Amino acid sequence: MTISKTPLLDRIETPQDLRKLQPGQLRQLADELRRETIDAVSVTGGHLGAGLGVVELTVALHYVFDTPNDKIVWDVGHQTYPHKILTGRRDRIRTLRQGKGLSGFTKRAESEYDAFGAGHSSTSISAGLGMAVARDLSGGSNHVVAVIGDSAISAGMAYEAMNNAGALDSRLIVILNDNDMSIAPPTGAMSAYLARLVSGGAFRTLRETAKQLARHLPHFLYEKARKAEEFSRSFITGGGTMFEELGFYYVGPIDGHNLEHLLPVLTNVRDKDDGPVLVHVVTQKGKGYGPAEAAADRYHGVNRFDVLTGAQDKPKANAPSYTSVFAKTLVAEAERDDKIVAITAAMPAGTGLDLFEKTFPDRMFDVAIAEQHAVTFAAGLACEGYKPFCALYSTFLQRGYDQLVHDVAIQHLPVRFAIDRAGLVGADGPTHAGAFDIAYLACLPGMVIMSPSDEAELVHMVATSTAFDEGPIAFRFPRGEGVGVELPQRGEVLEIGRGRVIREGSKVAILSLGTRLADATTAAKELSGRGISTTVADARFAKPLDRDLLLRLAANHEVLITIEEGSIGGFGSQAFQILSEHGALDGARGAFKFRSMILPDLYLDHDKPDVMLARAGLDARAIVAKVLEALGDERGAARALIA
Repeated sequence: MTISKTPLLDRIETPQDLRKLQPGQLRQLADELRRETIDAVSVTGGHLGAGLGVVELTVALHYVFDTPNDKIVWDVGHQTYPHKILTGRRDRIRTLRQGKGLSGFTKRAESEYDAFGAGHSSTSISAGLGMAVARDLSGGSNHVVAVIGDSAISAGMAYEAMNNAGALDSRLIVILNDNDMSIAPPTGAMSAYLARLVSGGAFRTLRETAKQLARHLPHFLYEKARKAEEFSRSFITGGGTMFEELGFYYVGPIDGHNLEHLLPVLTNVRDKDDGPVLVHVVTQKGKGYGPAEAAADRYHGVNRFDVLTGAQDKPKANAPSYTSVFAKTLVAEAERDDKIVAITAAMPAGTGLDLFEKTFPDRMFDVAIAEQHAVTFAAGLACEGYKPFCALYSTFLQRGYDQLVHDVAIQHLPVRFAIDRAGLVGADGPTHAGAFDIAYLACLPGMVIMSPSDEAELVHMVATSTAFDEGPIAFRFPRGEGVGVELPQRGEVLEIGRGRVIREGSKVAILSLGTRLADATTAAKELSGRGISTTVADARFAKPLDRDLLLRLAANHEVLITIEEGSIGGFGSQAFQILSEHGALDGARGAFKFRSMILPDLYLDHDKPDVMLARAGLDARAIVAKVLEALGDERGAARALIA
């Protein structure tokens, strides 16, 4: 008979089962939960360090609060693997980030315990405040807890929400998960004792009584007493004055791995029946797993790995990643041009700018999770003659869109936007899929947008961006490996708005933007085998689009198809507008047909990239089918899709 390594966890199907345990059993449960989290992520890969840091906090929250009636909003959602295990999803935890499996983030459609979906950061306090106000308007009595951590507190949106929460004085609990000791040092028994004291009803009652008495003093004495009380409480508890000024009752800091500290404090703040409260919890990212604790990034994101050694299963790359090509090319350009500076928002490794920082530490700026600031900061640098490269994920740039329009585009400032994770992103799913950047950039007057078809083209586009000083310019590139082409020693400066023809044909033309070019070429070969002569062209630019090339393709072919890994309103829409303006769609030529292949009008769930592209209808088979359908061969189109 095999003895289970997780006997207590085996008894937990939902938090209701957890709340049947005695407090003294929770330490063992937390240890088993940590072991299960490590084992699961070793199979699936994903975000590990942040989840390990909140194991005890997760247990304590579900033990003290009546979830799902009480709402827990996690920020960022990648902290929630332990939460998923405790909330009825343990039997599926080894499907994390796999096709048709669990999301790597919180997802409302997945569980009633996921009160709010969160793939991006710094949203929890705003969402939690909305839930708290809705509860108050409805006459409810449940609790709302926002857990904000893994640097999410660095974004301005969190402070906007706290300012509003303090003004509304709604009953809201914010747990600040301080997992990098950026705010407070490690805490001990005295700090925990004081936290229990100031969070308890007796202290709060005494404090309120003192306040009422002080109000009867002359104004100047009252103000001095108020400030002295705030200072003394801040002094003995180790911080919190800023949060108090925003209207929160501050408790902490406390040890987030000590259940004897967590449980009484959370119980006290649960029973506090007025106003917002912030509990400052200090945790260690990667806690309890040696390889994670020893790693510089605390195993923030990992591939599959060996639990005993921590060695990750990193498949041998066939080609360098687009991210690394961008980073190395930018370093090379910066060696020749001392006006080049780099900016990112808490993603130096993700965008490759950690390499730039090693070479030019004084010219690299990580502004933390503050994309709005990043964009306007870049605008200020551009005003003074520098060449800022603002490197952000496509979906993160969305957070700085007003600044992009108002502070950069309207002023025609030459900010260079390096847009990583453009298109589908596999396991990270819809929250990180760069589907909209072409559409939201192409509508801006004067914006230049490029998309490389391979890694060599990316080198040219970095060089082109460096040389371009007339206004804002962006180049978007996907996650993952390139196609394996030889890289040039130095990038060429491309002619703005000029595409290129890759393959000449006569009947069908495929105009591709970005890395769909490889599949377009494959499709053209198959079509040629069917006797359909096919031209393939690489647009290079979504804006300004090569009008001469587009109109020539329309004039000389029966069918013209554009293809992009982006949403409606992007490259295909730009092409349609030009064709319409020049009368190419007026019917005079009779047989000419135009089709645009884009991402479907829905959010695609996470899966392997090739599976997602097939589901999106953007792979080689789908291109062949689209051509055959346009030529009237619907049976052939159907067969092409299942070939």
